[in-house]
Amino acid sequence: MRAKKKQTDCVSEFLQRTENTVERRHLFARGQKILVAVSGGADSMVLLHVLNSLAKKNRWQISIAHFNHQLRGRASDGDEKLVRTTAKNLQLKFFGVSADVKAFATQSKLSIEMAARKLRHEFLARVAREQKIPVVALAHHADDQVELFFLRLLRGAGGGGLAGMKWQSLSPVDKKIMLVRPLLGFSKKEILEFTCANNIEFRDDASNYSSNFLRNRIRNELLPLLRKKYQPAVARTVLRLMDIVGAEAEFVGATAAAWRAKPKIAFTRLPVAVQRRVLQAQLAELGVVTDFELVEQLREAADRPVSIVVGVSAVRDPSGNISCLHTEKAGFNSAELKLKLSGRAGPVKFSGRKFSWAVKKFSGSRGLGCVRLRPDKCSAQQPGTEFFDADKIGGEIILRHWRAGDRFQPIGMKSAVKLQDLFVNAKIPAAHRRGLALATTAEGEIFWVAGLRIGERFKLTPGTKRRLRWDWTKIPA
Repeated sequence: MRAKKKQTDCVSEFLQRTENTVERRHLFARGQKILVAVSGGADSMVLLHVLNSLAKKNRWQISIAHFNHQLRGRASDGDEKLVRTTAKNLQLKFFGVSADVKAFATQSKLSIEMAARKLRHEFLARVAREQKIPVVALAHHADDQVELFFLRLLRGAGGGGLAGMKWQSLSPVDKKIMLVRPLLGFSKKEILEFTCANNIEFRDDASNYSSNFLRNRIRNELLPLLRKKYQPAVARTVLRLMDIVGAEAEFVGATAAAWRAKPKIAFTRLPVAVQRRVLQAQLAELGVVTDFELVEQLREAADRPVSIVVGVSAVRDPSGNISCLHTEKAGFNSAELKLKLSGRAGPVKFSGRKFSWAVKKFSGSRGLGCVRLRPDKCSAQQPGTEFFDADKIGGEIILRHWRAGDRFQPIGMKSAVKLQDLFVNAKIPAAHRRGLALATTAEGEIFWVAGLRIGERFKLTPGTKRRLRWDWTKIPA
């Protein structure tokens, strides 16, 4: 009797907490049509039974939607069968569909997770639209929030992303449909206890234990380690942090929106966080997928184009407004110029620059202080001058542009790397890379690239016998 009473209390408390949450957060209106997304797992089966238990009192009209991902063969079909049977037993409308997620992922060049999410949301939005149902109930819970926090943290998300899921949010497919998450305040443990207390049948997805997915590794490896070794209350701590970060992100967003509506101070005088949000909002409106580097390149310099995709660049004006520039499809520039070091010492013109050079004897380590990692660190030289070991370069130099597959070993690095990666690290805009000049030996080894460090193998050493002085200046437009 005591165990039965404990179960009854558990059920009653769970239902009461859910109803209080719905009322306090205005998740559903009385008499509302609700489409419940049910996978067949414990979380969604509990959500269905809870909402159905509260439906009569609140005059809700419940319908069920199930998406069969076809990822687990007969197991996926078993999930669908359970949800269909449950809908029949509860006398609720059932809407189901199957889709080959794996084939769609391959065709669309998406991960399995992203492909499944896209197809699932499209299905839910379509059913909601056709049935004139304004809200879709999802079974995300507190543990999902904690996992999402670490998932996004590891991927470098900002404040908005770290805030996690909201109790209510617009469907990513149809902005007229609201997604509602009534169980965000419950832990997985509480949900499983509710299934036991109510004898709710559910299906366990074996893929939740696979280490192939980062979210599963966070759930099954990282979080248990954090609880055991670092913070037993990691879930509570993270949820509190998400709430704080979310509130601050909302404030930054509101401040950015207010400034865009009525700018009262210059863009550059805004706090950095607000500048970033202003730019992110504009890029989102332009349909551009943003990342930190793109936003920072636009924020740090006005009137400097930043490549988004091939043929399209974004540029910010001094007022903080972003516009897109459409350019011709970029290709590699095949122009080149061969120079004989034994001949005249220039000047020659190439790629908007004038070049000159001089080869002289070099004795011992004198002047090695001018072998530097950065042009601005040596007071003995002017910008636009470099020194190399002339004998290692040879008697001919080829001036040309960046080509596919080029590799370069800057001074201080142990091996050569892709030139494209160096451009990215140096924050050289993609639109400018193909116009940069570089110099190679007759054999094709790169020893100098405009805007980067000199080549490691060609630096001056105590054994250098002849020194090449290499000068360049930009030709005024």
